[in-house]
Amino acid sequence: MMDERNKRRVFLKKALTGTIIAGAVVAGGMTMASRKGWAVFGLGKDKKAEAFPVTLTDAQWQERLSPEAYRVLRKHGTEPSRSSPLDAEYGAGVYQCAGCAFPLFSSTDKFDSRTGWPSFTRPINEGAVGTTTDYKLFYPRTEVHCANCGGHLGHVFDDGPEPTGLRYCMNGVAMAFIPAEKGTTAKETE
Repeated sequence: MMDERNKRRVFLKKALTGTIIAGAVVAGGMTMASRKGWAVFGLGKDKKAEAFPVTLTDAQWQERLSPEAYRVLRKHGTEPSRSSPLDAEYGAGVYQCAGCAFPLFSSTDKFDSRTGWPSFTRPINEGAVGTTTDYKLFYPRTEVHCANCGGHLGHVFDDGPEPTGLRYCMNGVAMAFIPAEKGTTAKETE
Protein backbone atom coordinates (compact mmCIF):
# COMPACT_ATOMS: atom_id res chain seq x y z
CA MET A 1 0.00 0.00 0.00
CA MET A 2 2.80 2.39 0.90
CA ASP A 3 4.56 1.68 -2.38
CA GLU A 4 1.40 2.71 -4.29
CA ARG A 5 1.20 6.01 -2.36
CA ASN A 6 4.83 6.79 -3.13
CA LYS A 7 4.24 6.04 -6.82
CA ARG A 8 1.27 8.43 -6.81
CA ARG A 9 3.31 11.16 -5.10
CA VAL A 10 6.11 10.78 -7.62
CA PHE A 11 3.60 10.83 -10.48
CA LEU A 12 1.87 13.95 -9.11
CA LYS A 13 5.18 15.75 -8.59
CA LYS A 14 6.23 14.98 -12.16
CA ALA A 15 2.82 15.98 -13.52
CA LEU A 16 2.86 19.24 -11.58
CA THR A 17 6.41 20.03 -12.74
CA GLY A 18 5.40 19.31 -16.34
CA THR A 19 2.36 21.58 -16.00
CA ILE A 20 4.49 24.41 -14.65
CA ILE A 21 7.03 24.05 -17.46
CA ALA A 22 4.26 23.85 -20.07
CA GLY A 23 2.66 26.97 -18.58
CA ALA A 24 5.98 28.75 -18.79
CA VAL A 25 6.34 27.81 -22.43
CA VAL A 26 2.85 29.09 -23.21
CA ALA A 27 3.36 32.31 -21.23
CA GLY A 28 6.67 32.90 -22.99
CA GLY A 29 9.54 35.15 -22.02
CA MET A 30 9.75 34.64 -18.27
CA THR A 31 12.92 36.11 -16.86
CA MET A 32 13.70 33.08 -14.75
CA ALA A 33 13.52 30.88 -17.83
CA SER A 34 16.90 32.09 -19.04
CA ARG A 35 18.37 31.43 -15.59
CA LYS A 36 17.20 27.84 -15.79
CA GLY A 37 18.70 27.34 -19.25
CA TRP A 38 15.29 27.07 -20.89
CA ALA A 39 16.33 28.99 -24.00
CA VAL A 40 15.57 25.83 -25.96
CA PHE A 41 11.87 26.63 -25.35
CA GLY A 42 12.31 30.17 -26.68
CA LEU A 43 12.08 31.63 -23.19
CA GLY A 44 14.27 34.26 -21.66
CA LYS A 45 16.20 35.06 -24.79
CA ASP A 46 18.58 37.90 -24.13
CA LYS A 47 17.68 41.03 -26.06
CA LYS A 48 20.46 42.90 -27.75
CA ALA A 49 21.45 45.64 -25.33
CA GLU A 50 19.86 48.93 -26.25
CA ALA A 51 22.32 51.79 -26.59
CA PHE A 52 21.52 54.99 -24.68
CA PRO A 53 23.10 58.45 -25.02
CA VAL A 54 24.20 58.36 -21.35
CA THR A 55 26.20 55.22 -20.58
CA LEU A 56 28.15 54.74 -17.37
CA THR A 57 29.84 51.78 -15.74
CA ASP A 58 28.11 50.06 -12.85
CA ALA A 59 30.66 51.60 -10.46
CA GLN A 60 29.96 55.09 -11.84
CA TRP A 61 26.19 54.60 -11.37
CA GLN A 62 26.75 53.45 -7.78
CA GLU A 63 28.87 56.53 -7.11
CA ARG A 64 26.32 58.89 -8.70
CA LEU A 65 23.12 57.50 -7.13
CA SER A 66 21.88 56.84 -3.61
CA PRO A 67 21.68 53.11 -2.78
CA GLU A 68 17.88 53.13 -3.19
CA ALA A 69 17.97 55.08 -6.47
CA TYR A 70 20.63 52.69 -7.76
CA ARG A 71 18.49 49.67 -6.81
CA VAL A 72 15.46 51.08 -8.63
CA LEU A 73 17.06 52.74 -11.66
CA ARG A 74 19.82 50.25 -12.43
CA LYS A 75 18.52 46.97 -10.92
CA HIS A 76 14.82 47.40 -11.79
CA GLY A 77 13.67 47.56 -8.20
CA THR A 78 10.48 49.08 -6.81
CA GLU A 79 10.32 51.50 -3.91
CA PRO A 80 7.68 50.87 -1.23
CA SER A 81 4.29 52.44 -1.90
CA ARG A 82 3.81 55.85 -0.25
CA SER A 83 7.53 56.18 0.49
CA SER A 84 8.29 59.00 -1.96
CA PRO A 85 7.60 62.66 -1.21
CA LEU A 86 7.04 63.10 -4.96
CA ASP A 87 3.74 61.24 -4.67
CA ALA A 88 2.31 64.26 -2.82
CA GLU A 89 4.14 66.91 -4.91
CA TYR A 90 1.64 68.94 -6.96
CA GLY A 91 3.57 72.13 -7.65
CA ALA A 92 4.23 73.33 -11.21
CA GLY A 93 7.43 71.91 -12.65
CA VAL A 94 9.15 69.06 -14.42
CA TYR A 95 10.09 65.58 -13.22
CA GLN A 96 13.57 64.59 -14.39
CA CYS A 97 15.45 61.30 -14.34
CA ALA A 98 17.40 61.05 -11.08
CA GLY A 99 20.20 59.34 -12.97
CA CYS A 100 20.82 61.75 -15.85
CA ALA A 101 18.52 64.81 -15.33
CA PHE A 102 16.61 64.10 -18.56
CA PRO A 103 13.08 65.66 -18.55
CA LEU A 104 10.48 62.89 -18.23
CA PHE A 105 7.10 64.19 -17.05
CA SER A 106 5.30 67.50 -16.57
CA SER A 107 3.35 68.38 -13.45
CA THR A 108 0.41 69.28 -15.73
CA ASP A 109 0.03 65.55 -16.52
CA LYS A 110 0.30 64.34 -12.90
CA PHE A 111 -2.71 62.94 -11.06
CA ASP A 112 -3.47 61.18 -7.77
CA SER A 113 -3.83 57.50 -8.65
CA ARG A 114 -4.15 56.56 -4.95
CA THR A 115 -1.51 53.87 -5.49
CA GLY A 116 1.21 55.56 -3.42
CA TRP A 117 3.46 56.20 -6.43
CA PRO A 118 3.69 59.38 -8.53
CA SER A 119 1.43 58.86 -11.56
CA PHE A 120 1.12 60.66 -14.89
CA THR A 121 -1.14 60.41 -17.92
CA ARG A 122 1.73 60.80 -20.41
CA PRO A 123 5.45 61.57 -20.69
CA ILE A 124 6.61 65.15 -21.24
CA ASN A 125 7.19 64.36 -24.93
CA GLU A 126 7.27 61.40 -27.30
CA GLY A 127 11.01 60.74 -26.90
CA ALA A 128 11.27 61.05 -23.12
CA VAL A 129 10.73 57.41 -22.18
CA GLY A 130 11.01 53.98 -23.72
CA THR A 131 9.17 50.78 -22.88
CA THR A 132 9.86 47.05 -22.76
CA THR A 133 7.80 44.07 -21.61
CA ASP A 134 8.76 42.42 -18.35
CA TYR A 135 7.51 39.17 -16.83
CA LYS A 136 8.81 39.58 -13.27
CA LEU A 137 5.35 38.86 -11.85
CA PHE A 138 4.79 35.99 -14.33
CA TYR A 139 2.48 38.05 -16.50
CA PRO A 140 3.38 40.73 -19.02
CA ARG A 141 3.71 44.32 -17.83
CA THR A 142 4.99 47.34 -19.73
CA GLU A 143 8.14 48.59 -18.05
CA VAL A 144 9.05 52.27 -18.54
CA HIS A 145 12.65 53.48 -18.71
CA CYS A 146 14.45 56.76 -19.31
CA ALA A 147 15.16 57.15 -23.02
CA ASN A 148 18.42 58.94 -22.22
CA CYS A 149 20.13 56.54 -19.78
CA GLY A 150 17.91 53.45 -19.71
CA GLY A 151 17.14 53.80 -15.99
CA HIS A 152 14.08 51.87 -14.80
CA LEU A 153 11.29 54.27 -13.84
CA GLY A 154 8.21 52.11 -13.27
CA HIS A 155 5.37 50.69 -15.36
CA VAL A 156 2.52 51.98 -17.51
CA PHE A 157 -1.02 50.60 -17.20
CA ASP A 158 -4.18 51.18 -19.23
CA ASP A 159 -6.36 52.16 -16.25
CA GLY A 160 -5.59 55.89 -16.15
CA PRO A 161 -7.89 58.89 -16.57
CA GLU A 162 -8.66 60.83 -19.73
CA PRO A 163 -7.28 62.12 -22.01
CA THR A 164 -4.95 59.13 -22.54
CA GLY A 165 -6.46 56.38 -20.38
CA LEU A 166 -2.91 55.56 -19.29
CA ARG A 167 -1.31 55.53 -15.83
CA TYR A 168 2.45 55.95 -15.83
CA CYS A 169 3.12 54.64 -12.31
CA MET A 170 6.65 55.80 -11.48
CA ASN A 171 9.09 55.24 -8.64
CA GLY A 172 9.64 58.61 -7.00
CA VAL A 173 13.25 57.78 -6.14
CA ALA A 174 13.93 57.41 -9.88
CA MET A 175 13.03 61.07 -10.47
CA ALA A 176 13.87 64.57 -9.28
CA PHE A 177 11.28 67.37 -9.25
CA ILE A 178 12.41 70.71 -10.69
CA PRO A 179 9.96 73.50 -9.77
CA ALA A 180 8.90 75.92 -12.50
CA GLU A 181 10.28 79.43 -12.22
CA LYS A 182 7.86 81.98 -10.78
CA GLY A 183 5.64 83.36 -13.49
CA THR A 184 5.99 80.33 -15.79
CA THR A 185 3.93 77.19 -16.16
CA ALA A 186 5.32 73.66 -16.23
CA LYS A 187 4.69 73.46 -20.00
CA GLU A 188 6.78 76.62 -20.56
CA THR A 189 9.77 75.06 -18.80
CA GLU A 190 9.77 71.93 -20.96
